[in-house]
Amino acid sequence: MGKGFLVGTLAVALSAAAAAQAHAQTAGKKPAPAKPIASAECKLTTVASGTVASVVDGRTLVLDDGREVRLAAIEVAAENEPGGVDAKAAFEALTAGRRIELRAGADKREIDRYGRLFGQVYVTNDNGERWVEAELIAGGHARVAARVDERACANALLARERAARAANLGLWSDPVYVIRPADDAAAVAAERGRFAIVEGKVLSVRESGPVIYVNFGRRWTQDFTVTIAKRNESAFTSAGLEPKRLQGRRVRVRGYVEQRGGPWVEATRPEQIELAERN
Repeated sequence: MGKGFLVGTLAVALSAAAAAQAHAQTAGKKPAPAKPIASAECKLTTVASGTVASVVDGRTLVLDDGREVRLAAIEVAAENEPGGVDAKAAFEALTAGRRIELRAGADKREIDRYGRLFGQVYVTNDNGERWVEAELIAGGHARVAARVDERACANALLARERAARAANLGLWSDPVYVIRPADDAAAVAAERGRFAIVEGKVLSVRESGPVIYVNFGRRWTQDFTVTIAKRNESAFTSAGLEPKRLQGRRVRVRGYVEQRGGPWVEATRPEQIELAERN
């Protein structure tokens, strides 16, 4: 048996062993999560960065220099509410001890009224980045808030919310967070003072002075209504949600429920209203 044959045989054996080892190392591993929408597409600008020292609740963290950060664009249950403990655990798993960047949109509202840094959070490392708000929503641990910095970001987050809701993930499996029917004024009124999502067919759209009334019933003193200030009308129209054209359409509305006669939600941002017949 020649020396060349032995060398060739050994090389083949080593190559096979290396391939087998690589297969063993990768077998059973979960696929990497889908990469979140690129920050450039969301048009966000980095306004702060740091390393996470601790997590306070489902949307608040403290950096190692003592600064407190509050996540924008999402609504998360408190720890004493259904889903609140899971939300905090998911947030902690994503961010604890990791380097993060805080990013804001055109409004650049980086500080909230309590002096906390405020924006969307990305975990960053050499392998890329993870959009924390998007991952919390995709896992069913949060809902899209009434205010999102950029329309592109809002669309991306709303798509993740719809997918989580369709799969009954997290809070979507709890009747506490079910979408309220607009034609059940009592069910909507029961959410007074809380963030809720309401869905139904618009019966009429009326204007009175500086306010546009999107009505879901005939009795304004009892039925659910959405109000839009006339000064904000152009923003809704630019987003393809011209208020006058909502009559007869089925829509999904999000925001804090108030009571003025019947229950109502004030819509100040286009991301608060979705055309439900599309999704």
